[in-house]
Amino acid sequence: MLNKLRSHIEKVILLSDADFARIAPFFSVQEAKKNSCIAPEGQRPRYHYFVVQGLMKLVFTDAQGKAHIVGFAMEDWWESDFEAFYTQQASRMSLICMEDCVLLAISLADYKSLLEAVPAMAHFFLEKAYFGFFASQSRVLSRLTSDTQERFQQLVHKYPALLQRVPKAQLAAYLGVSRETLSRILL
Repeated sequence: MLNKLRSHIEKVILLSDADFARIAPFFSVQEAKKNSCIAPEGQRPRYHYFVVQGLMKLVFTDAQGKAHIVGFAMEDWWESDFEAFYTQQASRMSLICMEDCVLLAISLADYKSLLEAVPAMAHFFLEKAYFGFFASQSRVLSRLTSDTQERFQQLVHKYPALLQRVPKAQLAAYLGVSRETLSRILL
């Protein structure tokens, strides 16, 4: 399990065995069942998660009770309400397992200690933050400039594995359309 984390990190930075031996203890293994909410809205998130196995969704529920999927996270992805995690404020979103999940979790205190213990990890997490920011900007621009069909095609092109794993109603919520609208696109 930790070898998956090491492979993931080594896509960005090189690690010696000694470096990884210092990194590994900062993470704890957590297992979560399908449909469990591991970080509820309104509570301070305790962890930032690396997905070893499974699929999660980050959900914002508006004042009318409508659920909006902000993002999905599958193997080799990181997920949390990172603003709430990093500022230790109450989360505005919930993190829900869509499949049984095996996760590596890191607390904020351990995250900060890790950056001190292995300074190269600051570069790793900065790279992850850059690409997360790029993806968020791309999604906002897509919502502003593309119709539903184009947004669906962009999703298929970027994340084809999601189509096999995510129910159509959840894909519709992510795209910001009704299930019926998505069904018409798929015909």
